[in-house]
Amino acid sequence: MKVISITPRGFCYGVVDAVEIAKRVAADPSTPRPIYILGQLVHNRHMVERLAQYGVISLENTSSRLELLETIDHGTVIFTAHGVSPAVKARAREKGLNCVDTTCPDVEKTHVLIRRLVADGYDILYIGRKGHPEPEGAIGEAPDHVYLIQDAQDLERLVLPQTEKLAVTTQTTLSRWDTDALIERIRARYPGVQVHTEICQATQLRQEAAVRQSADADAVFVVGDLHSSNSNRLVDVVREQAHRPVYLIDSVHDIRPEMLEGVHTVAVTAGSSTPSDITREVIRFLQAYEPATTTQPA
Repeated sequence: MKVISITPRGFCYGVVDAVEIAKRVAADPSTPRPIYILGQLVHNRHMVERLAQYGVISLENTSSRLELLETIDHGTVIFTAHGVSPAVKARAREKGLNCVDTTCPDVEKTHVLIRRLVADGYDILYIGRKGHPEPEGAIGEAPDHVYLIQDAQDLERLVLPQTEKLAVTTQTTLSRWDTDALIERIRARYPGVQVHTEICQATQLRQEAAVRQSADADAVFVVGDLHSSNSNRLVDVVREQAHRPVYLIDSVHDIRPEMLEGVHTVAVTAGSSTPSDITREVIRFLQAYEPATTTQPA
């Protein structure tokens, strides 16, 4: 089968930095134990399992980061690449924990922007996904002045204390197409709003490459975790902008024969938190795939 290996794809620099920091902390014998991460360092189960081999414990449930922090009594806490609120950092220091911050520089830029805008008297409409850790950390910079907007319905329900000084910021991992549409709605309702599109360049480049390079494919595979925001957005943009059948798979083991029926050319990309070897395994399998002879991975 012909395979189009979409580039760029996979790990972004923020993920690379976060993973390397966590490994370095775990390898240092002077690091206070146990070593915890508030949530998943990056949203990929393979990466979580690999970090566990280094003795790094990922605390995962539906609780807020502040609630997760209360389950830790001693040791080291790693803040994820998605960023955390000032309240989480302050509480960790109060508890005497050794703190390691792996916040992505692009996320940190958004936190700095929020602090500056609020200091200048602005209220902020933050476009992001409910339940995702990145909005939790960003909104935590000024919870009384930042309003989470996920879709047009949220905008319609919004009641603001003032509309003279409004600004828009965004979660870094969203689709630019989705955010552009929502920003236009916001501008129509609040013509004087100040807009800051904070989608990171790595995310945008991967989305644009996926749309452009999948044009000649009969189907597209996005390799990524089901809970990864950027992986899910890749699926959305391929489906909505390239109009191609697209599948989000965790690994080669998720590929089924029915996905490849009538397919002669397939394109492969990966979320920015997906380890490269997982994607390479998918590509190798598809390159060797012959519908009449190839057996599925065990």
